[in-house]
Amino acid sequence: MRVLVCGGAGYIGSHACTVLASRGHDLLVADSFVNSSPCVFDRLQRIIGRPVPFRRADLRVRAQVEALFDGPRFDAVVHFAALKAVGESCERPLDYFDNNIAGTIHLLQAMQDAGVKRLVFSSSATVYGDPACVPVREDAALCSTNPYGRTKLVMEQLIGDLCEADPAFRAANLRYFNPVGAHPSGLIGEDPGGVPNNLMPYISQVAVGRRDRLQVFGGDWPTADGTGVRDYLHVMDLARAHADAIDYLLREDRSLTVNLGTGRGVSVLELVHAFAKASGREVPCEIVARRPGDVAEVYADPSLAQRLLGWRAELGIEAMCRDAWRWQSMNPEGYGGSERLEDASRTSDELALASA
Repeated sequence: MRVLVCGGAGYIGSHACTVLASRGHDLLVADSFVNSSPCVFDRLQRIIGRPVPFRRADLRVRAQVEALFDGPRFDAVVHFAALKAVGESCERPLDYFDNNIAGTIHLLQAMQDAGVKRLVFSSSATVYGDPACVPVREDAALCSTNPYGRTKLVMEQLIGDLCEADPAFRAANLRYFNPVGAHPSGLIGEDPGGVPNNLMPYISQVAVGRRDRLQVFGGDWPTADGTGVRDYLHVMDLARAHADAIDYLLREDRSLTVNLGTGRGVSVLELVHAFAKASGREVPCEIVARRPGDVAEVYADPSLAQRLLGWRAELGIEAMCRDAWRWQSMNPEGYGGSERLEDASRTSDELALASA
């Protein structure tokens, strides 16, 4: 099938591209490269064995989105393109509403105009807010404790309303818990610009010597060791679920919403200790004040995904830490500051030529 992957140069999107390509799909990646770099496509070509075509496009710009649909029709769209940091969203809520919500509206409009009726959406467990109980099922109450979570909730609602209005439109809402790890080759991984907002890349950068110590946001949560508990999921398990979701939409001709997680909660300190063991490096840390928008404990009930998609997480916390460390140790500076600056200066015409 022909699949448009929006945000496919990012952390989760790039890993999903490896799985989608391995299943024989023809891909076109669209990305604004605000939080990613075109140099990831050289790495993807080494993994996949063939070039991955890509275009620079910002979903906030309607004309750029419409241009993606010129040419042969896509069978499906996978939508990763969004700003995603909880703390940053509390500081810059309007940027998150503009990018995530307006961009999704433009994408849905372009899909409607082009007659593309299958969408896999990168949602988040943040739509559950501070859940009343764990593990969290898909029928739990929906709310949000931060602007990022609100954008994901609105995006899901927009997609759901379109499914109601257009009987032929089908969507898979995949509610991620906490993706971590990297491709086992070490060629691609999570490379946040600036100070990492997520735990695993921060731990990785401390272990590799880029940062002095980890700040743990809160040591007085009502959990076993006082630190926050989350459901960490290997990014390759997560990537596999997107290909499974496309298969489901085409096979069953039905929409679905499922949690993607392991079903097991791991505390911040547990993850720190597991990473130190996998890397053989000390990870100094200090307890600081809680971060706005955080909650104590969230982990998934992933049984619905197993029942509907035949999907379940296969890789444990040891593999997550081992693969994250392989990526970070092979790429101490990520994809490289000089590459980022060079990539940012390239024109759209050069990118189009590079993807041909």
